[in-house]
Amino acid sequence: MTNFIFMLTQGDITVPNARQILDSVADLGLSYVGFKDLGLPATEQQALAADIRAAGAEAMIEIVSETASDEARSLGTAADLGVQWVLGGTAIDTATRILAGSAIRYCPFPGRPFGHPTRLPGPADSIVESARMLAATPGVHGLDLLAYRFDGEGADLARRVVDAVSVPVIAAGDVDSAARIRALQVTGVWGFTIGSAIVEGSLQMTADGRDPRSLITAVLQFLRGEPSPRTGMED
Repeated sequence: MTNFIFMLTQGDITVPNARQILDSVADLGLSYVGFKDLGLPATEQQALAADIRAAGAEAMIEIVSETASDEARSLGTAADLGVQWVLGGTAIDTATRILAGSAIRYCPFPGRPFGHPTRLPGPADSIVESARMLAATPGVHGLDLLAYRFDGEGADLARRVVDAVSVPVIAAGDVDSAARIRALQVTGVWGFTIGSAIVEGSLQMTADGRDPRSLITAVLQFLRGEPSPRTGMED
């Protein structure tokens, strides 16, 4: 089964009411919940990570800082937060050094992402080669692929990366519809993230409402192959 990671984020920033949103969905059985390294101070990130673990989910932080110094600072903070996963970032040597000896699973961005919200320029061949090199790097446990932030066909890129490596691949960013979720399932990605589309209510999926609880329920039902409670039909 493809894993769903709910991100408490909008526009690549952790939302200020992340803990309240989490509290409203904590009983839905989410296995993975994440947030960004931007948007909340370290003390609030630590409280949020504790809440995620208390809800029975694994906590993930995604590094989207743009400078090397900010990324190093976020990695240092991540090591103390009690998260189980660090996603994103491109400072591979720094990350593997800081996270060495911990149980944290590290999944950096392949390719050369830039900007905020983060984008992923091509060509696809160079991203696939980057993925191969990262997957073979000691201390790297998986990849955080900006499939739908790529300036090409996102699902095709995801399929090529999955076929090229033997580590888990997470598709992150702009997964905003049932059609994109289904396309990613076919590629064999380990998981995918959804943040903004749920938090702002724009996810294109049959649901009883546009609030996070309704949309998360719809995603989980979709992944289980269950019909929508409102229409009696699959998305």
